[in-house]
Amino acid sequence: MKTILIKNGIIATLGPKNKVLYGHALLIEGGLIKKIAPQKTFKGKYNKVIDASGKIVLPGFINAHMHFYSTFARGLGKAAPSKNFVEILNNLWWKLDKQLTNADSYYSAVIPLINAIRKGTTTIIDHHASPFAITGSLAAIEKGVRETGLRAALCYEVSDRDGEEKAKEGIEENAAFIAAAQAKDDNTIAGLFGLHASFTLSDKTLEEAAYRGHKLGAGFHVHTAESQADQLHCESHHKLRVVERLRDYGVLGRKSIAAHCVHVNEKEIEILRETGTAVVHNPQSNANNSVGIADVTAMTAKGVLVGLGTDAMTVNMLEEVRCGLWLQHLKTDPSQGFMEEANALVANNAVIANRYFKGLGELKAGFAADLAIIDYLPPTPLDEGSFLGHLVFGISQSTVDTTIAAGKVLMEKKVLKLDLDEEEVSRKSLELAKKLWKKF
Repeated sequence: MKTILIKNGIIATLGPKNKVLYGHALLIEGGLIKKIAPQKTFKGKYNKVIDASGKIVLPGFINAHMHFYSTFARGLGKAAPSKNFVEILNNLWWKLDKQLTNADSYYSAVIPLINAIRKGTTTIIDHHASPFAITGSLAAIEKGVRETGLRAALCYEVSDRDGEEKAKEGIEENAAFIAAAQAKDDNTIAGLFGLHASFTLSDKTLEEAAYRGHKLGAGFHVHTAESQADQLHCESHHKLRVVERLRDYGVLGRKSIAAHCVHVNEKEIEILRETGTAVVHNPQSNANNSVGIADVTAMTAKGVLVGLGTDAMTVNMLEEVRCGLWLQHLKTDPSQGFMEEANALVANNAVIANRYFKGLGELKAGFAADLAIIDYLPPTPLDEGSFLGHLVFGISQSTVDTTIAAGKVLMEKKVLKLDLDEEEVSRKSLELAKKLWKKF
């Protein structure tokens, strides 16, 4: 097996007991971390040696809620002005996703995957929608994930908004993809059962999706109380709060993700805690859509596992965590939110991802060799106690030099090391986007 030795850098292991190590080296063998030890103990010959002088070595970042397909909305100015969340969906996203082909789904995934490599993000949990090109859409995205060398948990967004037949096709796409991912069991691709949101799901569809998901032993990935409109619809049509309805259909649980949870009350927070459901908040998206600020501080205090996603606003997790911190301060006060936000990124996202994968989020022997090596010369003491402060206020402003996933170097010295031709990918994406925009 190929070996890679990383030396001369500061190593921050993260994990339950983060260690900031000086004078240590890290050995990768195959796709796993073989050993971390004092540098002087490594005297063998290795296939590759990476000099991390002037850099910090971290586990690769994890993005716990993403929409690859939103790539084709970049620069699109044709959407009518929208004054609320439902108008944004109707005027932009639900017009865009109707136009997507499987080729569009592939290219709109490859672009942010390449950018994720540049930002040291190695695992992404995505939520896809293409209601007039459902079948095979997740396989098209999987192709892009494998070609870029990253890891991803994928799902298709089941919804009744385009009719019952589309909802059935979405259920079948999820079921087929989950079964295929389980059969491969290669720690690269995982499948979740995707659901849009309570307000676009009929009781019949929700019941069938829950049945099929449970039969496969899969978790669910659903937008939950992102906007107050979701709660108002649920209360008026079902006489329940959103989290209560999802619980009653068996959608919540340790393998499930409730994205956003901006408008949940204390009872719903308790249900999320009791069921072990992961909440993933997306601060930049919530601010952009003017839906509110998730109360991460309160949910964390009550024992809910809260992770961090970008909802396609960026692939840069360090940008997202900073925005999340500022918004928590705005919602509460400057004495609150720092640890909750930082831990959502560096600790909780790993807990969430390890419900679908193995050995992520920590530099430790036997764990996956997913790493980000970032330019950083600490101007003040950097140790376990000060690490998060350095991460948010210093490392976040630095440049990722090298990204490694599953022991494969995907970028080194800021140069991509992929078989893909980025210029050709961008050219083809531009060509497809032009065709889509003409239909908008």
